[in-house]
Amino acid sequence: MALATWAATWLGTSGWSSAAPLVGLASLLVVIIACLRRSSRLTALAVLLATGLAVGMLQTYRVSGSLVRQLATAGAVVSAEVAISGDPHRQAGAAGQPDFLMVRAVLVEIKARGETWRVRSPVLLMVAGTEVDDWARIPVGSRLQIKGRLRPPNAGDDLAAVVRIRGPSVVVAAPGRGLRWVEHVREGLRRSVAERSPEQRALVPALVLGDTSGISTTMRTEFQDTGLTHLMAVSGANLTLLLAFLMLLARWLGVRGRWLRFVGLSGVFVFVALCRTEPSVLRAAAMGLVALAALGSGGAQKGLRSLAAAMVVLLLLDPWLSRSIGFALSVLASGGIVWWAGRWAAMLQRWLPRIIAEAVAVPLAAHLATLPLVAAISGRVSVVGLLANAVAGPFVGPATVLGFAAAGLSLLSGWAAAIAGFGAAWSAQGILWTARLGARLPGAAWSWPVSPASLLLLAVAALGLAWTMPRLLGRPWAASLLALVMTLGFLRAPVQPGWPPPDWLMVSCDVGQGDGLVVNAGRRQGLVIDTGPDPAPMDRCLDQLGIESVPLLILSHYHADHVGGLTSVVRQRRVGEIWVSPLASPVAEARTVARLAHADRVPVRVPGVGESASLGSLHWQVIGPVGPPAAAAALAGEEESSVENDSSLVVMLVAHGVRILLTGDAEPAAQQALLRSGADLSADVLKLPHHGSARQDARFIAATHARVAIASAGLNNDYGHPAPRTVRLAESLGMTVLRTDLQGSVAIVRGSTGMTAVVQRQLTAAGR
Repeated sequence: MALATWAATWLGTSGWSSAAPLVGLASLLVVIIACLRRSSRLTALAVLLATGLAVGMLQTYRVSGSLVRQLATAGAVVSAEVAISGDPHRQAGAAGQPDFLMVRAVLVEIKARGETWRVRSPVLLMVAGTEVDDWARIPVGSRLQIKGRLRPPNAGDDLAAVVRIRGPSVVVAAPGRGLRWVEHVREGLRRSVAERSPEQRALVPALVLGDTSGISTTMRTEFQDTGLTHLMAVSGANLTLLLAFLMLLARWLGVRGRWLRFVGLSGVFVFVALCRTEPSVLRAAAMGLVALAALGSGGAQKGLRSLAAAMVVLLLLDPWLSRSIGFALSVLASGGIVWWAGRWAAMLQRWLPRIIAEAVAVPLAAHLATLPLVAAISGRVSVVGLLANAVAGPFVGPATVLGFAAAGLSLLSGWAAAIAGFGAAWSAQGILWTARLGARLPGAAWSWPVSPASLLLLAVAALGLAWTMPRLLGRPWAASLLALVMTLGFLRAPVQPGWPPPDWLMVSCDVGQGDGLVVNAGRRQGLVIDTGPDPAPMDRCLDQLGIESVPLLILSHYHADHVGGLTSVVRQRRVGEIWVSPLASPVAEARTVARLAHADRVPVRVPGVGESASLGSLHWQVIGPVGPPAAAAALAGEEESSVENDSSLVVMLVAHGVRILLTGDAEPAAQQALLRSGADLSADVLKLPHHGSARQDARFIAATHARVAIASAGLNNDYGHPAPRTVRLAESLGMTVLRTDLQGSVAIVRGSTGMTAVVQRQLTAAGR
């Protein structure tokens, strides 16, 4: 019934006008069958289907049929008063672009077209430019007077509009007393860990409050690769870990009976108060209570019924949860804890103390239950996740409890809060070490095809492992043997049948939102062009390709999505020389490259246009940037990031007769300069400039006459790379467009009948 309610609310919020008669007809059919069979369950099912659909459609109409949505569809510029309802989330701008903020708010008054309306519509505010730092300090609950342009949200969002802020905003009302108190306590937690390391300062608020504003891209990638991402979000599993630790601690101190329940309820109250009563927090509280109740009583079937009831209530109160990935992850994690964790903890208690047994069993069950959905979202499977969750589990409870203690003590004494913060930070350090070491293992994560068949296979495998887990965990020797086998498997890169393909010439690695390419130079050597935004994905790709030595590393330019993974190359492999862009900007990244190269005694230089070199069957020549792009762009008034993009090294590489054009992030100005230079741009393979962004010169793309175009971009990236019109342009010119965000790493292979392109997640061929 819970699944039926979920499906009905999903249909109701889809905006699909045919949903009502379809589900209404299904409900009527179920009612008729229920009457014929005199079944109360079927009657309840029909009622829930109809109710879920009705609630979903009413909520959708409230948002999509509102005045605000009509103005957003027209792209109106408005003055408005908004109440901030969520924490700001800073997003990294495109390469070289400034960061921007996204803040959820409720629009309460709007002025447009000479009229004023009082409304109450959920909106998303987008802030860029010089206002970002000011907005980041505005507390939740504040009311502001703003100006901005309204845009329609994405289909299926629970928003009336997206508001792009224009110009300065004015705070017209401070938050209420309760919200000010909560913000004071949250700030107290941050102060308690202010003297700790940057990683500890970032992780403790994430564990306690779900505040991920300080989490770096590198940390996020490490936690994804080790299956620990759920620890950084406000989730039912996280609350369960907190409450389980509190209850165990209370029992150890001799607390029993109603006072034990009081400890649990107090933990929930503090959790909700400090994390604020947002829908995600209330969802986490409901799921956490259900999981904890089942874990404490050992009644798995009763726990699942309670979980189903909680799902139905939450979906009817907020039908938009049916479209929330967070809700799905929370349900699965809580379900795994309810069904498995109690039995697994009981088996572990045969040879481990109870507090450690539950600390290991709870995150282990949550990880296994969410494995297929995480793979569907990311296209990856964390192989090290089982072991990482088991190792990190005992640190999560102390870090979270001590973090809450630090937040509370900050109201009484700064030094007492600092002591608790010290304990929370060093408990969190155990999680950081686990994530960092796990992500560095060559076999930490595998690429996984996102298809119904492959995800079903993964789900069956997860269920099979869960079925055998009690037998393994109950025997120390079996658990140790499993851990040993898994550890040995992590020490080498995963072997994927058919990958890398024999006779590969070049691979565009799946490094996320960035560039990282490898050219086969034979004898476990490879030329590397750019290193992606993070070390782990690039390191994994080089391990899979068997690259131990890099005679030449080319960094097209200094943007972080091209040089961020540098340590995976210079510290893990022998590097002969580094070629860099003539423009040492951004300065911070340029200094980092120089420092890392100096530390490993790798020479760095700027090659001249026309410079060429050879290695065995490989030959390459620098053909760009042509002229002084920085000066030309300055005269044209271009932005700094465009200047840096147009300073990218552009290289024509020939491998066994296959011509590959490597373009960095060259934008139209640099592309036009290359056309004017008379350079031979004809190629078999084109690395689409700037990840296939919309900023392309059509004549340049056409001049390459390429058969294959590769777009290196991250899955669901915020920039829309590759742009649909760039993909259409390349395809209209007869090119086969391959993209790392959807297909994983892309290999160019020398075949008996010509050139072939092979992708990691599916097979694609492009004949020459």
